[in-house]
Amino acid sequence: MLTYFFIWFLCYPLALLPLALLYVLAVPLYLVLAFVVRYRRKVIEDNLSRSFPEKSPKEIRKIANRYYWHLSQIAVEMVKMLLLPKAVLRKRYRCSNPDLVNRFCEEGRSVILMSSHYNNWEWMILALEDMFKQHGVGVGKPNSDKVFEKLVNRARTRYGTEVVFADTVRDTFEHYESQHIPVAYMMLSDQSPNSKNRCYVTDFLHQRTGVIFGAEHFARKYDIPVLYYEVVKERMGKYRVDVQVIAEHPNACPEYAITQKYVELLEQTILKAPQYWLWSHRRWKFKF
Repeated sequence: MLTYFFIWFLCYPLALLPLALLYVLAVPLYLVLAFVVRYRRKVIEDNLSRSFPEKSPKEIRKIANRYYWHLSQIAVEMVKMLLLPKAVLRKRYRCSNPDLVNRFCEEGRSVILMSSHYNNWEWMILALEDMFKQHGVGVGKPNSDKVFEKLVNRARTRYGTEVVFADTVRDTFEHYESQHIPVAYMMLSDQSPNSKNRCYVTDFLHQRTGVIFGAEHFARKYDIPVLYYEVVKERMGKYRVDVQVIAEHPNACPEYAITQKYVELLEQTILKAPQYWLWSHRRWKFKF
């Protein structure tokens, strides 16, 4: 009941406001998150300190505060997503090189788009179906609040993108690949693995890190090209998606080479502007 009230009587009315006004509301939200409730402050600063051991405590706090400001902007952008017109989305969230992806569709091939919770990933889900020629499918982890998940997915999928989770992802791949329907599978591969015994372990941001390898598994099984996309923030509320190929023929690559290349590209992305990654996530729950 509380979730319904929050979405329908708070978020939807706010979504009617211009985005510029929502950014004004993001300022007090930032102050509350960063200095009043100090949302996951210890998790954020611990993650940053281990990832950037060369930085001083003052520098770590500076990045953390920039992250809180970014998180506040993402929050209001998620609210706006509920009613964001497609024409506005196209102007604010665009791919710089869609032909690279569309070429595979013209060849009758799906693609796996690997990325992370960096910059605005929610608008990518919303834009995916319209951005490329392939049918858009976002693969993610289910939310513990099923009411919230249902209401948010209604907004995420209203322009045609399909959202699937772990319990149906295998059937989804089998359905589309057996029917030879080209799909752009969006897979955020920076989540912490469910088990330390079922992951690829590598060095990432100065730490031994377990990485889920579902994207590589499905790429090899169905011979799907794997691409990496980086979301670049050009200015407040405007993003550019840059895509590059990791592996055009996955089975020609050594085992885990695709996952390793993804990790290296993600690290490069984070180092350029660390405040835009999801530092409040408990990424390093397992020790290796």
